[in-house]
Amino acid sequence: MNTNVMVGIVQEVTVWLAAATDAVAVALIGLAVVEAVVRKLALVWRRRGGAPSPGPHDLIEDTRLRLARSLALALEFLLAADIMRTAVAPTWHEIGQLAAIAALRTALNFFIQREIDGAAARRTP
Repeated sequence: MNTNVMVGIVQEVTVWLAAATDAVAVALIGLAVVEAVVRKLALVWRRRGGAPSPGPHDLIEDTRLRLARSLALALEFLLAADIMRTAVAPTWHEIGQLAAIAALRTALNFFIQREIDGAAARRTP
């Protein structure tokens, strides 16, 4: 098989994998948002019904942290997709964009993880 044909196949597969990885990230974010909304609505519903809720602040924080974990995971998938796309035919412009995106997503993940760790420290006596 010709080398150019093999390179073309690898590039095509990489583009498809990047698109699939983007789709996974979007699905993770969508599911996390739906879950957070459902959990918040359930909390509001319990409050309106006068039912005692076990630590509403804890339930809200738990919902936030679950959403944060999902967002952090989705950011990792999005970064992976960007790396795959850049690996196909990198130009200096694309490499610069990837570096900027990677820095921003890494910073976001750092702060999300710091929030998660802080919440875990508050929960342990």
